[in-house]
Amino acid sequence: MPIKVRIPTPLRKLTNGSDEVSADGKTIKELIDDLEDNFPGLKERICESDGRLRRFVNLYLNDEDIRFKKNMDTELKDNDEISIIPAIAGGRA
Repeated sequence: MPIKVRIPTPLRKLTNGSDEVSADGKTIKELIDDLEDNFPGLKERICESDGRLRRFVNLYLNDEDIRFKKNMDTELKDNDEISIIPAIAGGRA
């Protein structure tokens, strides 16, 4: 079941410039592994060495943060969409 994955600008060099790719998986973890198989280097940019999502990266499943679901064990189904969103910090005090 292909899942649509939206790629942020800083990671597009790993997807040959594509802002959207497809990947397979029954869970977020499987999806990320499939992304890594097809776009080497992507996993290390969004995950820690132990497989946890990096704290400055947010993954949204259909507009809901996976951290409020089952995190990497969040199950996927047909027509789901994933957005990889790098955290933005800064501002003016």
